[in-house]
Amino acid sequence: MKTFSFEKLEVWKDTKAFIVIIYQLTKRFPDDERFGLISQIRRALISVSSNIAEGSSRATSKDQAYFYNIAFSSLMEVHSQLLISIELNYIPREKEEMLRDNITMI
Repeated sequence: MKTFSFEKLEVWKDTKAFIVIIYQLTKRFPDDERFGLISQIRRALISVSSNIAEGSSRATSKDQAYFYNIAFSSLMEVHSQLLISIELNYIPREKEEMLRDNITMI
């Protein structure tokens, strides 16, 4: 089976692992957040991995940097939403350091 270049990137692997963590965490959010924070956090984080994958396929460094910049911006969006989720007690405050560490790693 062919492996695509983005699948070899540690940053993409780290993002994929973080997506699993976030999906598990957001399962515990209130049902009324299904179309609010849950959807927004998940979509933004999927955007991070998607833009890393798309950027890795671009021919020029400038094009790659453009998509990697979008990925980073989406990651900051996720971080902001997670901080809000902690303030709303949807995520236990004890998880903040672990979440921050994962974001920093990406």
